[in-house]
Amino acid sequence: MAEFQAPKGVPEYFPPRSSAFLAVREALAHPARCAGYGYIELPVFEDTSLFVRGVGESTDVVSKEMYTFLDRGGRSLSLRPEGTAGVMRSIVENRLDKGALPVKLWYAGPFFRAERPQHGRYRQLQQVGLEAVGSDDPALDAEVIAVADEAYRRLGLSAYRLDLTSLGCAECRPAYREQLMAFLERCDLDAATRERAASNPLRVLDDKRESVQAQLVDVPVMVDALCEACSTHYDAVREFLRDASVEWSEAPRLVRGLDYYTRTTFEFTHEMLGAQSGIGGGGRYDGLMESLGGASLSGIGFGLGTDRTLLACEAEGLDVAADGLVDVFVVPIGPAARRVAVGVATQLRGAGIRVDMAYGDRGLKGSMKAADRSGAPLVVVIGDDEVQSSSAQIKNMADGAQETVTLESLVADVGARLSQKGTL
Repeated sequence: MAEFQAPKGVPEYFPPRSSAFLAVREALAHPARCAGYGYIELPVFEDTSLFVRGVGESTDVVSKEMYTFLDRGGRSLSLRPEGTAGVMRSIVENRLDKGALPVKLWYAGPFFRAERPQHGRYRQLQQVGLEAVGSDDPALDAEVIAVADEAYRRLGLSAYRLDLTSLGCAECRPAYREQLMAFLERCDLDAATRERAASNPLRVLDDKRESVQAQLVDVPVMVDALCEACSTHYDAVREFLRDASVEWSEAPRLVRGLDYYTRTTFEFTHEMLGAQSGIGGGGRYDGLMESLGGASLSGIGFGLGTDRTLLACEAEGLDVAADGLVDVFVVPIGPAARRVAVGVATQLRGAGIRVDMAYGDRGLKGSMKAADRSGAPLVVVIGDDEVQSSSAQIKNMADGAQETVTLESLVADVGARLSQKGTL
């Protein structure tokens, strides 16, 4: 056993699986870029109070799962458990809300939660997220959801479901809270669950225990208590989703794990992932920016789990990884050929072609084995004869065909062959 190991609950991605991880991350981000979202790189740690105020002190994320520490100045900092609060802080701090609205941003990277590690539930989790801030237009809600749906369809996923509901607003939530609290008072709940209900009764609806769920059969739901404005907004969101050909299931008991959600709320689940079936989700968070010291601007966003989406692709048997790590493998035979090969490899890479070459004192047989393992469709062989004639042999690994070309035309020749194969 190795002396050092990765921390428990932290997945590592290395070849060949890392190629699939990168492909998933790119597929999740691509629709956001196509919809006009600009990239933002966020700090990995922030002032702890940002998450306490932004995410909610009563949430499990803040009360139980944050990695919090004091820096050398005695300031309390926390590794980011989610992305929305950090984006709001950045928009306010950098006055992005003073320009064109909505502010549309996307981000990607690791987030951290001190949970009990399980398959698909990690202490360092990878996400791609986006936020659209500065408009309460229901068409924007539909856009955000459609972008997420397109990301999953782009990967070829089919065994997933979109759950959708509305959690109301500050006008209609208080009356519903009273209804829900009155209902829960009649339920047989343990002390810890009652304490959770006192701070946020919606949390009880998310309790997975059968003993609790059995008592919630007739529980009142927020979607039946929406005010006229929220009801109109939710109807419009669903109409726009129909226009975008996005399918969804009504989920009136849907509750997200963060307190800032209002109105449109959604979650994507995958039927083949068992207990950790959530692969992404989000919703509207009207009032969040104001609570963090900014303007009273509406916003909506999502976080898509890169780790779980990769697991979903694997569960469906989807091969999302790029074909091989390189397009060309260069095989030099002899010292003089090695010097030529270094220049050839550099030229090809400069043309945007992925290139590796045989290193060490391997003979032709060993070098060709390395070329085969690389997965490169083309191999460039340079020996003493080629050095003398300023040429190279290009071998097609699919059919074994080999042709001599000049070094002067090599880059163009290789590029043309790869274009025919659809590699470039």
